[in-house]
Amino acid sequence: MSSTPTAGETSIAEATPVSLCSREPHVPADRLVAEMVPPPRFDSVRFATYLPDPDQPSQTEAVQVLETFAAGLGGAHAVGGGKRGFFGFGRAKAPKAAPGPRGVYLDGGYGVGKTHLLASLWHATPAEPVLKAFGTFVELTNLVGALGFQQTVKTLSGHRLLCIDEFELDDPGDTVLVSTLLGKLVDAGVALAATSNTLPGKLGEGRFAAADFLREIQGLSAHFRPLRIDGEDYRHRGLPEAPAPFSDEQVTKAAYATEGASLDDFPHLLEHLSRVHPSRYGALTDGVRAVCLTDVRPVPDQSTALRLVVLADRLYDREVPVLASGLPFDRLFSEEMLKGGYRKKYFRAISRLTALARDAKGLTEAP
Repeated sequence: MSSTPTAGETSIAEATPVSLCSREPHVPADRLVAEMVPPPRFDSVRFATYLPDPDQPSQTEAVQVLETFAAGLGGAHAVGGGKRGFFGFGRAKAPKAAPGPRGVYLDGGYGVGKTHLLASLWHATPAEPVLKAFGTFVELTNLVGALGFQQTVKTLSGHRLLCIDEFELDDPGDTVLVSTLLGKLVDAGVALAATSNTLPGKLGEGRFAAADFLREIQGLSAHFRPLRIDGEDYRHRGLPEAPAPFSDEQVTKAAYATEGASLDDFPHLLEHLSRVHPSRYGALTDGVRAVCLTDVRPVPDQSTALRLVVLADRLYDREVPVLASGLPFDRLFSEEMLKGGYRKKYFRAISRLTALARDAKGLTEAP
């Protein structure tokens, strides 16, 4: 009798989970530029799919303001500009910016839909995709590291819009670097949009505090209109509690039963992340449909914790569920970390990993 699987079946070899620890991806610079688009989780979002909380009028106002902002970014360069080369040569120069604010800053707390709105702005802007860029603050600094400052300016200066998600003020050097870059892009006529998160110490205000953002970007503040968005974290609004961690046996069984799953020991994965540049964490998860982790435990130090935050962001962007054994994700970071300078990143990671854990619950129910 033949051992070849019939249609609809999966062979044992095909079902064997991959190990993220065995991957060492190398990402060319041109891929970093090409991937500056809204992540898969936000491919289909639009202003019409954003559901404002009726108790938070600032959410409805934000949609209206951003729709008007997007409409104002049209023009010959946006709709008729030819394709540009990788390094920004061979296309028309962007027109000089009109007087008045050339950017918007979405000022709000965790989970109020800022990234949804930012991606909707990208989609609504009347320009070819190659003339719009979308990325996180970290991805933008990684791009500068890969191309160099001057080449990054040339590459992005022909764009109509640059969207920066999760603008971070933790590192003064990076803040100055990005502020200088944005100044060059504004001079070239590029419109800007940015988001950031509430600092846990200001959770009572329900916002990041636009004053902090505008102060840190210094001379750029006149180019941004702060747009406050109030509300509670939608990821936990009316949803069940995050599932408790599973056993090692349950996680391993699910990994072997789920096509495209990865299976790794959590401490070993953290060690592996130290050998892979964070700009490659997206490539690290290429083709992975579920991440299964055993022996989740508190991260040992801040450098490891920050690498884990980046991985959590990439998994969330790609909607990759995470099934885990060990400790629950809200115990990953120490109290000292959650009170320190990088606390907003850790709270974001907890929120996103919890959402992905909820998405993964059904994996244990596979036959």
